[in-house]
Amino acid sequence: MVVIYCPFTGIEQTFPCGKWLDEDEGDGLIERELYEMVSLRQRKQKKYPWSLWIWTSDVKGAGTDAQVFLQIYGENGKSDEIKLENNSDSFEQGQLDKFSVEMPDIGRLLKVRIWHEKRHPFAGWHLARVTLLKTLTMEKYSFECGRWLDINEDDNEITRELPATGALIDEPLPLIKYRVTICTGNVSGSGTDASVFLNIIGDLGDTGERLMIMSKNNVNKFEKGNHDEFLIESVSLGQVRRVRVGHDGRGGGCGWFLDKVMVREEGQPESSATEFPCYRWLDRNEDDGQIVRELVPAGDGLRLFNVSYHIAIKTGSVNGASSDSKVFVKLYGEKGDTNKIILAVSDNDLRNYFETGRTDIFTIETFDIGKVSRLLIGHTNEGLRAGWFLDSVQISVPVHGMQYMFPSHRWLCKDEADGKVEVEIYPSEVLDIEQLINYEVTVVTGNVRAAGTNANVFCQIYGEEGKTEVLTLANRSNNFERGTTEIFKIEAQDVGKIYKIRICHDGKGVGDGWFLETVDIKRLTMAMVQIEVKKEDTKKDKKKDKKKKKKEEEEEVEIVEELQEVVETFTFPCNRWLARDEEDGEIVVELLTEDNEDLEVNSYEVHVFTGTMWGAGTDANVYINIYGEIGDTGERRLRKSNNLNKFEKGQEDIFNITAVDLGILKKLRIRHDNKQASAGWFLERVEIVDNKDDTTYFFPCKRWLAIDEDDGQLARELVPVDEAFMKKGDDDEEDSDAALGLEQKAMSTTYTIKIKTCDKKYAGTDANVFMILYGTKDDTGIINLKASKTHKNKFERGMTDEFTVEAVDIGPLKKLRIGHNNCGGGSAGWFLDWVEIDAPSLGQKLRFPCGRWLDKGEDDGAIVRDLFPNPLQTELYTPFVPYEIKIFTSDVFGAGTDADVFIVLYGRDAVCSQQKSLCVNKRERRMYFERGAEDMFIVELEDVGDVIEKIRIGHDNRGVNPGWHLDRVEIRRLLRKGKGSETVIFPCECWLAKSEDDGETVRELVPSDIITEKLSRDGNLKVTEIEVEDALETHTYQVSVMTGDVYGAGTDANVFLTIYGDLGDTGERKLSKSETNSNKFERGSVDKFTIEAVDLGEVFKIKIRHDNSMISADWYLDQVEVVDVDTEEVFLFLCERWLSRKREDQRIERVFYVKGFEGVRESLNSKKKNSALTVKSVDSNMNKKNKKKKEEEIELPIIPYHITICTGLERDASTTSRAYVIIIGANHTQTERLWLDLPDGRKGFEAGSLESFEPCGSDVGEIKKVELGHDGATPESCWLVDELSVAVPTKGVKYIFACKFWLAKDRGDGLTARVFNVLDAEAISISQKVIYEVTVVTGDVQNAGTDTQIYMSVFGINGSTEEMLLQKNEDRFERGQEDTFSMEIDDIAPLRKMRLRIDGSGSRPDWFLNQVIMRNLTTEEVSVFTYEEWLSRMRGPKRTMICEMAAVVDEETMVELTTYIIQVKTSDIAGAGTDANVWLIIFGENGDTGTLALKECNKSNKFERKQSDTFRFSDILSMGELSKVRVWHDNTGPAPGWHLEYIDVKDEFMDKTFRFPCDRWLAKNDDDGQIMRELACANNDYLDLNEKTKYEVCVTTGDTAEAETKENGWIVLEGKKGRSKEFVMENSSKKKRFLRGNVDRFEFSSKNLGDIAGICLGHTPKDGKKVKGEVYWHVEEVVVTERELGNKYIFSCNALIPLSPKRDDFLTFECTKSIESFASKARSLVPVKYEIIVITGDEKGAGTDANVFITIYGSNGDSGRRQLRQKFRNLFEREQTDRFLVEMLDMGELQKVRIEHDNSGLSPGWLLDRVEVTNTANGVTTIFLCGKWLDTKRADGQIVRVLYPKY
Repeated sequence: MVVIYCPFTGIEQTFPCGKWLDEDEGDGLIERELYEMVSLRQRKQKKYPWSLWIWTSDVKGAGTDAQVFLQIYGENGKSDEIKLENNSDSFEQGQLDKFSVEMPDIGRLLKVRIWHEKRHPFAGWHLARVTLLKTLTMEKYSFECGRWLDINEDDNEITRELPATGALIDEPLPLIKYRVTICTGNVSGSGTDASVFLNIIGDLGDTGERLMIMSKNNVNKFEKGNHDEFLIESVSLGQVRRVRVGHDGRGGGCGWFLDKVMVREEGQPESSATEFPCYRWLDRNEDDGQIVRELVPAGDGLRLFNVSYHIAIKTGSVNGASSDSKVFVKLYGEKGDTNKIILAVSDNDLRNYFETGRTDIFTIETFDIGKVSRLLIGHTNEGLRAGWFLDSVQISVPVHGMQYMFPSHRWLCKDEADGKVEVEIYPSEVLDIEQLINYEVTVVTGNVRAAGTNANVFCQIYGEEGKTEVLTLANRSNNFERGTTEIFKIEAQDVGKIYKIRICHDGKGVGDGWFLETVDIKRLTMAMVQIEVKKEDTKKDKKKDKKKKKKEEEEEVEIVEELQEVVETFTFPCNRWLARDEEDGEIVVELLTEDNEDLEVNSYEVHVFTGTMWGAGTDANVYINIYGEIGDTGERRLRKSNNLNKFEKGQEDIFNITAVDLGILKKLRIRHDNKQASAGWFLERVEIVDNKDDTTYFFPCKRWLAIDEDDGQLARELVPVDEAFMKKGDDDEEDSDAALGLEQKAMSTTYTIKIKTCDKKYAGTDANVFMILYGTKDDTGIINLKASKTHKNKFERGMTDEFTVEAVDIGPLKKLRIGHNNCGGGSAGWFLDWVEIDAPSLGQKLRFPCGRWLDKGEDDGAIVRDLFPNPLQTELYTPFVPYEIKIFTSDVFGAGTDADVFIVLYGRDAVCSQQKSLCVNKRERRMYFERGAEDMFIVELEDVGDVIEKIRIGHDNRGVNPGWHLDRVEIRRLLRKGKGSETVIFPCECWLAKSEDDGETVRELVPSDIITEKLSRDGNLKVTEIEVEDALETHTYQVSVMTGDVYGAGTDANVFLTIYGDLGDTGERKLSKSETNSNKFERGSVDKFTIEAVDLGEVFKIKIRHDNSMISADWYLDQVEVVDVDTEEVFLFLCERWLSRKREDQRIERVFYVKGFEGVRESLNSKKKNSALTVKSVDSNMNKKNKKKKEEEIELPIIPYHITICTGLERDASTTSRAYVIIIGANHTQTERLWLDLPDGRKGFEAGSLESFEPCGSDVGEIKKVELGHDGATPESCWLVDELSVAVPTKGVKYIFACKFWLAKDRGDGLTARVFNVLDAEAISISQKVIYEVTVVTGDVQNAGTDTQIYMSVFGINGSTEEMLLQKNEDRFERGQEDTFSMEIDDIAPLRKMRLRIDGSGSRPDWFLNQVIMRNLTTEEVSVFTYEEWLSRMRGPKRTMICEMAAVVDEETMVELTTYIIQVKTSDIAGAGTDANVWLIIFGENGDTGTLALKECNKSNKFERKQSDTFRFSDILSMGELSKVRVWHDNTGPAPGWHLEYIDVKDEFMDKTFRFPCDRWLAKNDDDGQIMRELACANNDYLDLNEKTKYEVCVTTGDTAEAETKENGWIVLEGKKGRSKEFVMENSSKKKRFLRGNVDRFEFSSKNLGDIAGICLGHTPKDGKKVKGEVYWHVEEVVVTERELGNKYIFSCNALIPLSPKRDDFLTFECTKSIESFASKARSLVPVKYEIIVITGDEKGAGTDANVFITIYGSNGDSGRRQLRQKFRNLFEREQTDRFLVEMLDMGELQKVRIEHDNSGLSPGWLLDRVEVTNTANGVTTIFLCGKWLDTKRADGQIVRVLYPKY
């Protein structure tokens, strides 16, 4: 491709080519025109050209050979450093050098800095002056110098700053010397020998980085305790704001402790110096490791004013990608640019920077440069392996809440690509991330013996708007030593006004005790500040006379309040030990601010009750976190108990926790770390006594915290319950387990977490994985993922592990943190693909993509990552609610079971939950459902409403003695409002066993009693019990199953049936015991079964399946009859279908609706309703920006779009992500996201595949752009799209976008969605379609249904359609059904007739068709086609597989039946006769007759020389006027060549004969070798068109009051053959014309004008009088009809035509639609030779040996299917061009070609490049591009392609 960047406009344009320029390759062209790809156009920084002239002085030795640099400063910023290329002869003595430079618009110039870098004696340069001229505006500036830049002359400087002078500068800025004092600290090792540089930054620019070489007062600079003074000469900087100081980190012991820098103007007193305190190390191994610092003037909270830019730099995974060179960056922002910054010290401390495939993270602290617009990155090209492959850069700026992605994917290397070692990159996307603010935390350690600590210190800040995460206070220095003060800058959430902090350490290291004196936290806030402002008087202008007096008074000062950023400080005194062996032994302390009034420190007594069952105790460490209305305690380890051995079986342990008062307690989280043997712990409850106001809170738990018990969680969140509930159990002992699980479940959210490990080498890990979920309100704390539900060995390659986590009220999830502890056998590194979190009670499923290593040795070395949800993969559904299900197993011998027990709940109106197994695994199944047991389960299921009508409970009959005797089931659910619950009791008291009772293992139960518990006002529980009166009864259903009487109909497989009624369904029941036959389901037999079920109401459908077991499982089901024995209602289901893996559509499960069903049918695989909803709802959330617009919008109509996507062939080109398109029209109309889900559940777009989709979306009018994207968010999910096409059938247009783009996070430009501009597409006009609603009615006759292929073609006045296959879609075209679906049909209305054909395939090839109804959805016109007969080889009187039906519109038949008598005359020439079989198709007004075989004849030997043969075809639909016939033979028999003279066709109904002369051979070896001819009708020649004709003009006037006119109109017709004279359309008073909404007809005679292309309309006064004011006539439409042939030309005008006496005032209109009449088409049918050129593609295996056929379609019909053949030539080989001459009747304008091959030969696959068809009569060539495979094994497997013309 070619990329052109114009600095002047800032636009970069891309011109793709991707073709050879080579005489021997491709098409042999060596010159090409390239067109821009508009979608890739980018706006970049504009730069303007300047001319730079430099005069070197005429002084001895003035010249230099050094490299000279220049930087220019203006009022709006500065240029980049400009390197002036020094050729051998630049900068010579007395010489003028001219350069041209480009720089962005920086406003009026202020100064120039010019320097060179050679510090040896002979490089000195004497510069006279510099001038700059802006070439566009001719602004000119000069900069006088006249000084040496030499280390031995003047002031020994080689940098000069020159102020701008010139016409535009009133007062040049002065040159100033700044005296800089640099104070090195008095700390051991504080001095440095590295090179120190310093940059002073002021309001008017900066001094640039100046090396501090010449100290004015010390020879050995920067030694411990030194104050070194330097002079910096520069143009005045105005107010000095910042100092940037640093060193280059060279030399041993280069660390430097800098106290401060003082800056003053030379000659000013020391007291006026600005002080810039630092008091920090500039050392890689101390503090934060930075060796450059930006200092702000003395004051409070110095570190808060800098913004941290975190820069992650990813080196590519390419061979030799790593670099040893130094890398620098420069950021450009809206508010300013940084300097070039060398990246010296990384945060993630990989040993070696910029290694292949690794990510290095650096932090830059600098002033706020605003939104980052671009970035310069490069390296210094030093070192052995300096070349570097840079993959991408990501910059996150938490303080702004922004993250920028900069894709690069290129070499920065002298020897690769373009040899550049630095590049400018623009961001490909800017994402919003969580916004943080800067905090400065100052920690003072006391000056007490052993006060310091080496432990890790953590802190957490609580404010009125929430809390921060736990923050680590650490850096590279040794912190928290006795008597030190440490300052940390931390980025954390903004918590509003701070009220407490918690500070703790982890007790690691020797001497971990720590005496903490105070903690200060500073942050910036906006506040009103009083500032003094010099008063500018406003009265000056009003009272001029007072002006003088005002001057004399001194200037007044006024005080103004202004919002400003100020530093806010919170001080937390502590003065205590955090040590195990001091005071109370705590190493956690909570601190309040000094001035705090409201809160105080409180202590909480925590009573922990361990359960009494076996193995309940634990020796693991237990941690607790208590939450109240005011914050929480943080996680505390429960250490000191009243018992020596804590948490033993049945024991109560008491602990004390000191914390800031929490207010009312809300919840607590308790967990253990699973250390020690048998760590499982059964926690009975926790009670907490608030010592301040002596209240007790009860937190019941009654659950295991264990890996191998319950749900495997080691943490529980508990909520307090009312005492009344706790006491409830005390009265009657048996019910002492007053389980409150339900209340707790309702208050908590259960998250099902799926974690997918990637399927690549070494991806798995044995390390311990933990996770924290962060909601908007709170986080879950550390969750150790120990108990995977799916695998014993967790996190192995390619596996998905599932975990359960419960949390209370943490708000919607915003992120999750996941990591591991890096231990475990083998490599602990882990490649995490994604995490999916499903929360049924919230009804949402979130996907958190990762796609990265958590490995110390890969990527950026992180083993903990923060993941965020990908909004495109979010699914929303209806939230679930919790049910408490208690199951009572009877106390009978053998009552228990180990089988899998499941349950389904039913509400009103057949609402039901999904089938839910109560036990998760084998262990639980063994534990529960024992004899006499009472088991409680809390499950989340769909909300079935307030009334549970029935439940179904059953088991799978597995395990030892699976029989089960169930006593009863109790289901408790919370009331919707208020406190309390409702329990429904379902008695059963019978066996669920194969060997007992009736052998059923599934029972349906109905409720007997309902118990309600409500908490009344006085705090007591009120219990009411009512009996259920109107429970549904149990009905008996007699099911008769009739197997069909056809060969192989019976089956031995197990059959399962589900019956659905409007009150519910029976669930799946196995039909096991037939009451009539011992051998069930045999051919022709009827089997009866009895099913007991709760009343289903009106039965409307059944689902029946078999399990395909045993041999010959195929089953032909005839019908099913369901009789409700109790009500004696009969429901009949006509089936007549195979359930077979071998026949029909290979399904063994079917749905049948009751006979006469009126409602909406749903087939099995039509997706569940909710999935459609989910995508929608996500979308409505996604497009937040467009929300506001949406409301005013009108609903756009929905139309189909046809989309095809071609995936590339490179490595990793395929993807499994979901793709989508959004189609965007003018003025922001757009479709919603149209998801392109592959059919038949295939996952992913394979490399080289071609996939087609037909989604429906809003009609956006004219398409402007198309967005294509996918939902993959990990770097792994790349997708290479070769081509995208979007066709809009209803508009007749198709756009093909040649993409060849990656949609991937780490390829190309890093985007997973791309917007294509229609200007880049190849626009192709395809045939325009209209949408019809088609209803097909199958007869109610036995075996009427079919699974054969049904093809339909429709014929109208304006043409005919091709054959279209009617989709079976599982259950269409079955007996007695009406199937309605939409079809896209060519715009050929009004319809005349329809042809239906079946191909006799399938297991049930016969079909009884009643009728077809077609409704045009635009015009609402209905056409009915009736047949009422069999289509079959075997059945019905006709034994035909093809039928034609006339259209009936409003009871009027459109086409009559007739008999055609066809006479065929063979010529009188030697060898004219043939014995081959001959066929004929007749074409006329109403379409064609279909293929007629000329067999039945009056002569026994047909088609002999000079013979006439007559054929009769009766009962055929009349074609009306005929236009042509197509006749051909099959070339069989001896001497098959045939010379045909003519064919006569007589239509008996019209009583008219049409003659078709031929007089040519149909022979392979005579004439042109064709055996198919099209003959035009000779009757159509009688019109002579050169004479006069008549034109009828119909004018429609608009339907508004002001549309009409009383004056005359006039019209001129412009035809292809000439222009008519002016016709006046008169408007007389007798016959009023042009009234509103009227259609007026006029007739004019004229010479024949040919096709009419345009008209001119005028509006003139009747009597030629003057026109007063503006008068208009509103014309809607003009229709011009040529009377001889009847061609119609329609002009949609919809315009106002001004009244004017002038003849040259008129409006012109182009023809919008022309309708060619049949007569006109028939006239133009003359034989024409067409040259067809076929070009085969240039790829391996592109050629084919198959036979190729082509059909050409034009405005006059189609050519028939012609084989492309030539003698003695190998056709269609790779890169070959084949030419064929074919004679056809003139096709008119070519519309499309259909090209196909028969897949014969050895390698039939064929890559067709394009087809070119030339009409040799008029020389017009039409090009049909293909570029696709016709191959059953490639792309989409098609060997037929329909191509549309290019342009």
